[in-house]
Amino acid sequence: MNSIQNCLIKKSSTITPIWLMRQAGRYLPEFRKIRKSNPNFIKLCLNSNLSSEITLQPMRRFDLDAAIIFSDILMVPYGLGQTVEFKKNRGPVLSSFNMNKFMNNTEIQFTNKLKPIYDAIKKTRKKLNKKKSLISFVGSTWTLIVYMLGLKKEKNVLDIKKLKKKSSEINLILKNINYFLTIHIKNQINAGADVVQIFDSWAGLIPNKKLEEYCYIPNKKLVDFVKNNKTPVICFPKGLKKKYRSFLDIVRPDGLNIDYNIDPEWARKNLEGTCLQGGMNPKILLTNKKKIIEEATKYLKIFKDSPYIFNLGHGMLPEINPNNVETLIQCVKEYK
Repeated sequence: MNSIQNCLIKKSSTITPIWLMRQAGRYLPEFRKIRKSNPNFIKLCLNSNLSSEITLQPMRRFDLDAAIIFSDILMVPYGLGQTVEFKKNRGPVLSSFNMNKFMNNTEIQFTNKLKPIYDAIKKTRKKLNKKKSLISFVGSTWTLIVYMLGLKKEKNVLDIKKLKKKSSEINLILKNINYFLTIHIKNQINAGADVVQIFDSWAGLIPNKKLEEYCYIPNKKLVDFVKNNKTPVICFPKGLKKKYRSFLDIVRPDGLNIDYNIDPEWARKNLEGTCLQGGMNPKILLTNKKKIIEEATKYLKIFKDSPYIFNLGHGMLPEINPNNVETLIQCVKEYK
């Protein structure tokens, strides 16, 4: 059992393990070199040799405790027949949702479309140090629906009118998306992933009266499925604020990633009963060595006597200097 699994399963560790969301990617010059020759992001995710190589790049540079497979939560909508494009300064753009096409997907078709991801996991597991964890991931049911149906008005604002208009459609597809997410999870575990993280990136946009239906229940179904496959699972319901507590009570994941708007002191006192992960604002890594060490040490002190995996409260930013990442990792590794 590696240090990440130990924290998640046994809720104890003699050290604080560390990995970073989006650690494989755009802040690394070696990644940018590959990306320059591979402008189509979806095709890059489906190139098992390159996605495995990108996954391993930060592991060669840094003393991280886990690799996270280079992929994207939107590979599931892609696998279900939607076109997905990543446009500069706009982010992901999906083709119009087609209910008939969506409902006629089969497990074989879906698995075949995403097979290169599972091949990448197999290749990575063979090359990765056995003491290091290999994390796979999915987007939550709600977060995928936000993208698939285009439910955002702007970056962090939900289109309430559209949400009401599409409510019957959402209810119809909730169960089906969940089914294909469980297939994607199982395929990743079978390929060699030993931890699963569920990203509910837009949980904070859900109206209060819909939280149970759109967030708690779908996430619980996924968490129960992962646990039944004897694999530890981490949830990241970003933006829930103090509702993290009710999420934890209902969903009961092995680990809970907090975002950078959560007070870590509040989290330690109010989110007992699970392994906590993350919290630090990635923008700290755009500052200097002194500030990075100060902020990291603050989290390390607060969670010293609790099961805790050091991570961020959101993904790595493209402007981050890799030397600052080294400073952070060294600080965590040397803390006693």
